[in-house]
Amino acid sequence: MSFRSVLSRSPIDGFILAILGAVVLAAVLPARGAFADVLDWVVIVAIAALFFLYGTRLHPREALAGLAHWRLHLTILAFTFVVFPLVGLALRPVTEPIIGTDLYTGLLFLCLVPSTVQSSIAFTSIARGNIAGAIVSASTSNILGVVLTPLLVVLLMSTDGVHIDASSILKIVGQILVPFIVGQIARPFVGGFFTRHAKPTKLADRGSIVLVVYAAFSEGVRDGIWSSVDAWQVIAVCIIATILVVVMLVATGWLPKRLGFDRADTIAIQFCGTKKSLATGLPMATVLFAGSSVGLIVLPLMIFHQIQLIICSWLATRYGREIEDADPAAG
Repeated sequence: MSFRSVLSRSPIDGFILAILGAVVLAAVLPARGAFADVLDWVVIVAIAALFFLYGTRLHPREALAGLAHWRLHLTILAFTFVVFPLVGLALRPVTEPIIGTDLYTGLLFLCLVPSTVQSSIAFTSIARGNIAGAIVSASTSNILGVVLTPLLVVLLMSTDGVHIDASSILKIVGQILVPFIVGQIARPFVGGFFTRHAKPTKLADRGSIVLVVYAAFSEGVRDGIWSSVDAWQVIAVCIIATILVVVMLVATGWLPKRLGFDRADTIAIQFCGTKKSLATGLPMATVLFAGSSVGLIVLPLMIFHQIQLIICSWLATRYGREIEDADPAAG
């Protein structure tokens, strides 16, 4: 069996392995001196390019047209930007004494980021849910997240060692919002090009995220933050993240049924309303928490992302098999 075959069968995809590799590289060979200064500028450009690409991919007309099913989208957005933040705040008295302030800050931050796009849609498709609803809701979540996530950080995290001032807001606007808007404006002209070159584009945006991870963890190594965290704290974050994924999956499976949603809509709500975007969250954290322990702050999001992929992959496959067993022709 070849290495590629083994890798394809692994529950950890190549993107996550690349991120883990960036963490290991930063631990062994962190960016220092002049290289670190150059890397900081490269990361700024990479983040701007990343959100420009997001802007070129998300079609605003599709999102607006799909909002006709407003109850579905409003429910998903409520889970993403209301229920999750409230759960994150409620976890503070229990989790902060266990994992520490920086890791709790990261735990709360992951509760504020938007939903994923690709994996939310993919899992909804595998589970035979409302794919069109998932496309609209996940895309809308990412569009709104460009504004709502920084706003929620300002409202909910200003007392958690996060200092948001005028310069921070300008960085958010300059590195995230402006490139995204430019991407939306440029979409009619360059959208076709990026669609035709989807693979290089995907490699570029994932490479940008890996670069952001390396820079963030390099900064952590230089500042000696890893001496302030123990292995058991990381294990505790893994346990907390697993419980959080399971609880939100149960909530998004139970409440929609009580609200009268059918099976297909409930599946879309489950897989869009419980996911948190690593691709959007990591670059945002680099901008929002500049000067803080970014490496530790993004660690809960990285852990949560991998756990949600594993659990949701299993759940989506189970849902899909239920449909096939009930109607063999559907397979």
